[in-house]
Amino acid sequence: MKAISRGEFSTTGLFVDAHYEGGRRGNAGDDPLPALLGVSNQGGFRHLGTIAQPRLIVITSTGSDPDWPDELDQTLGIFTYFGDNKRPGRELHETPRWGNEFLRKIFNAAHTGARHGVPPILVFTRTATFRDLTFRGLAVPGADGLSQNEDLVAVWKIANGQRFQNYRAKFTILDVPHLTREWLNVIRHGGDIYAAAPKHWQQWVNTGKHTPLRAERSRQTRSKTEQLPNSKSDLQILADIRNYFSTNPVAFEACAAELARMTLGRVPSIDLTRPSRDGGRDAVGKYQIGEGQSSILVDFALEAKCYAENNSVGVREISRIISRLRHRQFGILATTSYVHNQAYQEIMDDGHPIIIMAGRDIVEVLRRNGFSTRDQVLTWLKTQFP
Repeated sequence: MKAISRGEFSTTGLFVDAHYEGGRRGNAGDDPLPALLGVSNQGGFRHLGTIAQPRLIVITSTGSDPDWPDELDQTLGIFTYFGDNKRPGRELHETPRWGNEFLRKIFNAAHTGARHGVPPILVFTRTATFRDLTFRGLAVPGADGLSQNEDLVAVWKIANGQRFQNYRAKFTILDVPHLTREWLNVIRHGGDIYAAAPKHWQQWVNTGKHTPLRAERSRQTRSKTEQLPNSKSDLQILADIRNYFSTNPVAFEACAAELARMTLGRVPSIDLTRPSRDGGRDAVGKYQIGEGQSSILVDFALEAKCYAENNSVGVREISRIISRLRHRQFGILATTSYVHNQAYQEIMDDGHPIIIMAGRDIVEVLRRNGFSTRDQVLTWLKTQFP
């Protein structure tokens, strides 16, 4: 990873996935963004210019808030970001740093064709080192394939018995690997930002066309570490799920079916098979592709394994799932553990259409659906699978 020190900030540009070093004094002044871009040193949303007419918006994400899981999909070039109304007691847009107001304005401008009113948006994520940041790219509101009802959504949450709303926003990270220092200085000092702007950003402003920065994964398999959660709290959530079904592991099949529905989204039907006649499949369902009367339904089969953390799904189980898949059917393997490397490699090498939903994936899909604590997950289990 390219690392850029504070002494280089005045001359260097921004490089996608480069690491920008902050100070080492242990206070807010360590933040690199004031020296790098001239914005403030705190907050997820920062800006240059006025609130009414910002010249630049900078979004920073820790990526570690379990209740509001920001996510960068590097394969598709889509950044999902949650706004800054994260506690009850305020109206959706009444936030101290006006983040949700910025979201409302820039998405409204994008939806109404007033894209010249949308300033450059830079995305950074926190690293594990002091206040250092990684630059993730130049973003624009929305994404291809998402309607105006899908790219900016006000979602409800409950905290301390109180309901409140926050935004979930979808951005496209543009295929712009490098921003020059010259253009950043023009933005910072209020010059003509269109004169030297990157081609794909100008294209979006003029036509609304998104050109995402897509990156194909070089390694398709995931290690045990990558398939399991890396925090004690998330590991405990998996343990709670296993304990809940410990006296009747077959009952986990219904839980796995609901997790599959959460993951896929468009599942009009999913039915558990009879244990004695399941044909090697714990559930079968249909996944909808497309919209309305032009849509089609694709069959899938589900296999559920409520295994202990160190008990992997091996070649034997994977071979059984593969042999049971029917023509034009894809499979889903849901496990509270992980898939052994040899078995995972077999799936990838032979191109079998199987989705692996390992322990980490289960915790993440629960979090995306509002179940981020042990108490919330246990309540969900007791309510859905009594």
